[in-house]
Amino acid sequence: MNIPNDLKYTKDHEWIKVDGNTGTIGVTDFAQGELGDVIYIDITASGNINQGDSCGTIEAVKTVSDIFAPVSGKIIESNKTVNDNPASVNKDPYGEGWILKIEISNPSELDGLLNAEQYKAQVGA
Repeated sequence: MNIPNDLKYTKDHEWIKVDGNTGTIGVTDFAQGELGDVIYIDITASGNINQGDSCGTIEAVKTVSDIFAPVSGKIIESNKTVNDNPASVNKDPYGEGWILKIEISNPSELDGLLNAEQYKAQVGA
């Protein structure tokens, strides 16, 4: 299981990579493995969102799960290619399979997220 050290994680299995005041968000390798084959991504949120809000859903063959915002901010981009190729979430969850980008409005919320070691402990890796 791949859990990169340079990311922050939620207990709900989202990750965020911070670059200045922008964050790239996706679902973890653990999450995509638990979901199985991803067949559809539906990003329903736009504009400003709060930490913990549902941004949309990720649909796999057997289930549908919400995608939650790890931090508050303004959605500035969603990954259109995952709609055309949802399997990219399974193949490359930390690269081509990213879900959306957000302009972070409250950087202190990052302090409440898990680091890689804490996330590994949560998922038993």
